[in-house]
Amino acid sequence: MKLLSEKELFHLVNNLSIEYFGKPYIDEVKFNSRLRTTGGRYLPSKRLIELNPKYYFESDESEFIGIIKHELCHYHLHIEGKGYKHGDRDFKSLLQLTGSPRHCKPLSSNENRKKHQYICDKCNHLYNRERRVDVKRYRCGICRGKLVKVE
Repeated sequence: MKLLSEKELFHLVNNLSIEYFGKPYIDEVKFNSRLRTTGGRYLPSKRLIELNPKYYFESDESEFIGIIKHELCHYHLHIEGKGYKHGDRDFKSLLQLTGSPRHCKPLSSNENRKKHQYICDKCNHLYNRERRVDVKRYRCGICRGKLVKVE
């Protein structure tokens, strides 16, 4: 599957905006591969929607459309001068009205990120960590035993 061009992405976002909000999307939209933990974001100062391309490739179409609808809720409320932030009542009610998700599902590629495993040599408690731990400096949090890296 090929990544959408900016023109195709704009047409998709504009069509969803007209279908669910009854208003056109007139500003810029683009993919941002530096987004890691979120499906997309709306930048009010630039009136720009950025979408995570990983969600386009790794999730199903309905999940990706849900992310676009979520960002369009931010966009249209901001344009109208209403509460567009996650905690605002206007935002929550528009999410419900358009059937947009409040949060996106975590990517399957991010679930298996625990790279380093350590085991206590006294109580055999297993620790999973993303970053390395200095076994000379740190001890087991349960019994103060020595940690050993599991290969």
